[in-house]
Amino acid sequence: MGMMSEFREFAVKGNVMDLAVGVIIGGAFGKIVDSVVSDLIMPLVGSVFGKLDFSNLFVVLGSVPPGTAMTLDALKKAGVPVFAYGNFVTVAVNFAILAFIIFMMVKQMNRLKREAPAPAPAAPPPTPEDVLLLREIRDNLKKQA
Repeated sequence: MGMMSEFREFAVKGNVMDLAVGVIIGGAFGKIVDSVVSDLIMPLVGSVFGKLDFSNLFVVLGSVPPGTAMTLDALKKAGVPVFAYGNFVTVAVNFAILAFIIFMMVKQMNRLKREAPAPAPAAPPPTPEDVLLLREIRDNLKKQA
């Protein structure tokens, strides 16, 4: 089997297509969660902690050139090494929310699977004609004896 035909067989399988759809939807869902975290949740958390902006929490690890603003973007553009733990906090909150949402989705799917009614048992196949004839003969022999 040639490499192209093997690849075609692999790519057309249902699981690969399901995975591709899942990755695309997951990427879009990740962007939504990222927006919720950075645009809605982190500003609220920051205001609880006194107008704190988590994206600008950092520790300077090197010398700062004169005239450089003390913002994370300016320091990075100037090539100053910084320990940007604020971004990590934002990404960690993003991950926690995404993990919780996925957990709730899986939990709901498992609950729905358990609640699905069991399929009705299939009707037994009809008894073959020869078996019916043999039963009739047996019954007639019992009556005569």
